[in-house]
Amino acid sequence: MSATLRVRSGGVLSTVQDLGRSMARRYGVPLSGAMDRFALEVANRLVANPPNAAAIEITGGNALFEFLTPTPFALTGADLGATLDGEPLDLWVAVLAHAGAQLQLLGQRASWGARAYLSLAGGVDLPELLGSRSTYLPGGFGGLQGRALRAGDLIATGESTSDPYRLLGQRWSENTRPDYRAQPALRFLPGPHVDCFTEDALTTLLAHPFRVSNNSNRMGYRLEGATLRYARQCSLPSLGVIPGVVQIPPDGAPILLMADAQTTGGYPIIGVVIELDLPLAAQLLPGDTLTFTLTTREDAVAARRTFATWRTAMPEEDEAIQIAALAGALAMDLRRR
Repeated sequence: MSATLRVRSGGVLSTVQDLGRSMARRYGVPLSGAMDRFALEVANRLVANPPNAAAIEITGGNALFEFLTPTPFALTGADLGATLDGEPLDLWVAVLAHAGAQLQLLGQRASWGARAYLSLAGGVDLPELLGSRSTYLPGGFGGLQGRALRAGDLIATGESTSDPYRLLGQRWSENTRPDYRAQPALRFLPGPHVDCFTEDALTTLLAHPFRVSNNSNRMGYRLEGATLRYARQCSLPSLGVIPGVVQIPPDGAPILLMADAQTTGGYPIIGVVIELDLPLAAQLLPGDTLTFTLTTREDAVAARRTFATWRTAMPEEDEAIQIAALAGALAMDLRRR
């Protein structure tokens, strides 16, 4: 299959990701996949891909891609200063790139944002490993040879199961997206080991902002700002953990587990961030700050229902972009003739 995209620069970090290896966790294989799963799913829906299709996760910007064939695509997630052939590019909308078009992401432009998701009609076509095309960098497998994308890489796409051109100009409403923002307040439920900590531990966690340390990555964020003290020695057998778990190691500095987190751990768990707020955490970079806020089981269930509704919402039509896309498609057709 011929290549659709050439990587001119992978920037700070660009990898192939889908929704991860959920069925392989039983064997000790991390979930991996997109940090911001919502943004990836929406990018796929905008170009008529299955939600789990592989796309490109672009972290931090400074990336450049060249389209080798006319390609419908969508870019969601953070505003990383994206331009198409030098013109500002709308996010969260399906657009068309002509052959030779240059997509550049310069870097963070808003007050928040770490990661953008580039979905190509047909999805990135790479072999599956343990049911996923996601790149797991610590293990060096999945994606493109288990590594970050770099200059010269060629990206092929699969066959689209529907006509993505009919979706050009459709936009994902802000009303059906997480409340992306700087310094997000992450809602969490108390964890199973609250009794391992002093009585003021939860109060301390809620009262202080935390900074994402430089010693953070896709496996987890080490947080700086306050320390939580053990009330007693907690010698725990390893137990299953998931992205969103907040662990407290002996030094008292919280660790928020993210997409590439291990499948088991033995540090006491003081809480778990709800699913709806994980995309907010996914858009943080080292140096960014966050806070925690306590929620209830009832509110967490309601938030999960809201999240499910957002993920199945219908895009809105943007007539101006539709007209521009159709005009571009017509011009390309005339050139081919």
